[in-house]
Amino acid sequence: MTCNGTVLRVSVFTALAGLLIIFAGPAARAQDVPITPSAADDAAAKGAKRSSLHPRLANTPAAAAYPRDALRAAGPTTTPFQPGRARYLGDLSYQGGATVDHVQSHAVYVSNKAVNCTTPACWGNPEGFLQDLGRSDFIHITDQYVGRHDDNRYTDGGHATVTFSSLPHELTDSNMLAVVHAVASLTHQTGYNHIYHVFIPPGTDECFDSTFSVCYSPDIPSTFFFCAYHGSADFADIGHVLYSVQPYQNVGGCNMAPGSPNGPLVDGTANVLSHELFEAITDPDGDAWWNTASNALFGSEIGDECSFIIFLPTGVYFDPPAFNIGGKKYAVQSEYNNSSHACTVEP
Repeated sequence: MTCNGTVLRVSVFTALAGLLIIFAGPAARAQDVPITPSAADDAAAKGAKRSSLHPRLANTPAAAAYPRDALRAAGPTTTPFQPGRARYLGDLSYQGGATVDHVQSHAVYVSNKAVNCTTPACWGNPEGFLQDLGRSDFIHITDQYVGRHDDNRYTDGGHATVTFSSLPHELTDSNMLAVVHAVASLTHQTGYNHIYHVFIPPGTDECFDSTFSVCYSPDIPSTFFFCAYHGSADFADIGHVLYSVQPYQNVGGCNMAPGSPNGPLVDGTANVLSHELFEAITDPDGDAWWNTASNALFGSEIGDECSFIIFLPTGVYFDPPAFNIGGKKYAVQSEYNNSSHACTVEP
């Protein structure tokens, strides 16, 4: 595949179900499946119909100036009049779109040999966190939004590794869609019950488009607006695909306060991955659950309202609580709970 002229190779491992190659037995070793994605992936990305991209804003001056109404087109709540009832400014309103009542998360790691970022450990332990999150009470905060309450609905689907022959310093969302298209075309796993989380290595910027004006760009403060985002796209050949983009979080503007249980790499990645997964579950296409109140919270999704920060002499950091998730303690932000009218870590 070419991605703006760059050749990719994708290694898909046994845990990623639905491959054309079947691995025998539970002890089967991971095998590299080299693919040279074609220009068709670029074309598919350019022709895809995107949802709006919803960013998690960084702790930067550029992000502070980001207009809230840019997060969302204005639209009325589906229940505009509730006579006699208390109103809670933080509550999310349902806009009628799809939600995700069960999903497999597939990690897609963009490898960079130049900075020795070639394995999942470069980002900490994202798949281990996804497994813990899927069996936790924490994930059940989403139940009230998706209308389902049973366990084991959000699982880790495995991973793929993408290697650029010459990794560009700046990637765009079109590049991300080409990568997602290449992997999803191989796995044949699309629709609302699969999401692809694309992890970008340190030293690589990523922007919404080729204007390079709204970006994850720690080296260019004037365009450093976001730490991650999620979205969806409709491809002509493989259909609807959910995805998130997960740049390297252990940088100023996206990192968390020192002293977290697993250190800034593991917990920093888990914190933003959790944020994007919760939002992809409750608002995958930008037309389901979000805050429609005409105040500073307008346009916020379930994670945006609970992304607290702390000011220290060394900088501004995300300040998530540390709590038990599926048997292990992580520092991960809480999520907005309409039932409690507050940010919580349990249903």
